[in-house]
Amino acid sequence: MRLLESMILSRLLPMSTNTTSAEESSTALTLSYDEYDRMVECGAFNHLPGKIELLRGKISRMNPAGPLHDGLIIYLTTWSGRVVDYDKVMVTAQTGLDLRGLRSRPEPDLMWVRKGQYHSHHPTAADVKLAIEVSYSSLKKDLTDKAELYAEAGIGEYWLVDAVSSCVHAFREPHPNGYKKRSIANVGETLSPVCQPDAVLNVSELFGT
Repeated sequence: MRLLESMILSRLLPMSTNTTSAEESSTALTLSYDEYDRMVECGAFNHLPGKIELLRGKISRMNPAGPLHDGLIIYLTTWSGRVVDYDKVMVTAQTGLDLRGLRSRPEPDLMWVRKGQYHSHHPTAADVKLAIEVSYSSLKKDLTDKAELYAEAGIGEYWLVDAVSSCVHAFREPHPNGYKKRSIANVGETLSPVCQPDAVLNVSELFGT
């Protein structure tokens, strides 16, 4: 395991952090879910800045995000806390999602998950009512790779907040080959999750326009 850790970390460490956007780097090495889990438990990534994810067996690292990215997450977290039905749903921010069967443990920027206790395990796809990612420089990956991953896992609804174009892409009706429905909510429009139609997100207010 120590040799594997060294090989992986050597691929991740050269990445520049001189940017305000959440740029991404990934390794060409592949890991099983359990191998990644052991590395996390032993603190192998603790000294690295930014977010670490396992995506289809490959480790992906994001640089620390800038104020726009973080500001959108803060707004979405506050909005979720105000509108969610806490008798049924809990809100998590940047926590792990167990997609073991797909050798993945992404960390969506926000999730609405089934109410329960998650002290001993991460939520699984069956627990997720809504997954939200905020994208700045990783838009292409989030529109394709992440959307395909979440659809294959069976996550019922996925929102991608495009910080550059000031819009929200909504993906619904998951299928192993991708989501069957996709729509875009622009500034001046609203969006509501299927699981709670009375929870209305005002896109203009999200982007402060």
